[in-house]
Amino acid sequence: MTNNTNLEDLNVLSAERLITPAELKEMAPISEAGMATVANGRKTIKQIIERTDPRLFLVIGPCSIHDPEAALDYAKRLQVLAEEVSDTLYLVMRVYFEKPRTTVGWKGLISDPDLDKSFHVAKGLNLARNLLMKINKLGLPAGTEFLDMVTGQYISDLISWGAIGARTTESQVHRELASALSCPVGFKNGTDGNVQIAVDAIKASSVPHVLYSPDKSGQMCIYQTHGNPFAHVILRGGKTPNYHQSDIEATGKTLAKAGLTDKVMIDCSHGNSYKDHNKQIDVARSLAEQIQQGNQSVFGVMIESFLVAGNQKVLADQPLTYGQSITDACINLDTSEEILDVLANAVNSRMS
Repeated sequence: MTNNTNLEDLNVLSAERLITPAELKEMAPISEAGMATVANGRKTIKQIIERTDPRLFLVIGPCSIHDPEAALDYAKRLQVLAEEVSDTLYLVMRVYFEKPRTTVGWKGLISDPDLDKSFHVAKGLNLARNLLMKINKLGLPAGTEFLDMVTGQYISDLISWGAIGARTTESQVHRELASALSCPVGFKNGTDGNVQIAVDAIKASSVPHVLYSPDKSGQMCIYQTHGNPFAHVILRGGKTPNYHQSDIEATGKTLAKAGLTDKVMIDCSHGNSYKDHNKQIDVARSLAEQIQQGNQSVFGVMIESFLVAGNQKVLADQPLTYGQSITDACINLDTSEEILDVLANAVNSRMS
């Protein structure tokens, strides 16, 4: 008889039990105020996509979360700004806990909350959920990237908007995941600038799927989905920027050819800013000009912003600068406020 004991897990060093989504939610249940924020957030974003709400949708916040205290500090300040521009802009805080890596690197707060490759995932999940609860309790909706098929079970009830990143837009399982999510979902164009894969992803995620995944108790289940009617394209640039009028018009034609409406979101960072955080304001000014000239396709904008401008490396023998990104460089709140004013004025012109 063949011994099968040496045929599996040959490259696995260890395995340990992880808290289930149901257990974490029992420990940290969403509040009534948080539920109201999420429900209103999803409803408002859907209305903006449908153009029944004339405001501009804005996802703004750090490239990634590494310090929950600094993130909450940022959220409190952002909420003040959100109220000031609420007539023209609808702000959702970017709260990204998972980081896709082109090769290797820190994979985010959930995976490695102590920033030292100790991978205390249970701690990371707890920190992430509790931060989202506090942000939503402020009345500020949260958006995040869904990078794997499991993490969403722990936090998706606290998310008003989701993104599928440039490296995973073409993934079949991520398209199936988006079809099951309860919030609107944006698909980024590929890192090379390919927009067609995002359009294909929208079509794929808008129809029913059958997928298997663990439920909140950890039991593997077969899910049948409705499909997500509020999926949309996020233009994030590629080898060259793609936020100009000609790029947006070309994307609109691609969407129309696929039988989809020309609803487009623009990422002011990444390829559109040549990965220079200071150029995000240039992208925003260009978008503001297009909006003032009557552009109706752009319904949303993304901005990478934190308390302190720039970014920093994590070094074992050096303390971190409070409120500064450890992944992509961000603009600070002063520059963020300037961008909000520029966009708010443009939307006001479009609405009047």
